[in-house]
Amino acid sequence: MAKLSSINKNDKRIKLSDRYYLKRKKLKDIIMNKKLSLEERFNAQQKLSKLPRNSSKTRVMNRCRITGRPHGVYRKLRISRIALRQLGLEGKIPGMVKASW
Repeated sequence: MAKLSSINKNDKRIKLSDRYYLKRKKLKDIIMNKKLSLEERFNAQQKLSKLPRNSSKTRVMNRCRITGRPHGVYRKLRISRIALRQLGLEGKIPGMVKASW
């Protein structure tokens, strides 16, 4: 089990990134638009840098929903490889059986 503070910090980052998503997108569109003046683009860059650092989507870590483990997480299931194996062994995932030969 991961530290509760790490899980809470990541949850806070997820909320911040959702809250500032549209604002960041608009500013990035202005920055990438080559038809606008250099001054406008520079002002947009400054506004973007003043936003909270944790509001960026790249700061969010994929964590297991069960254990909070940060590595070895399947994106589609949002479960770590260890938790997935455990659930499979317990028979809680339909169609998944332990391999034996």
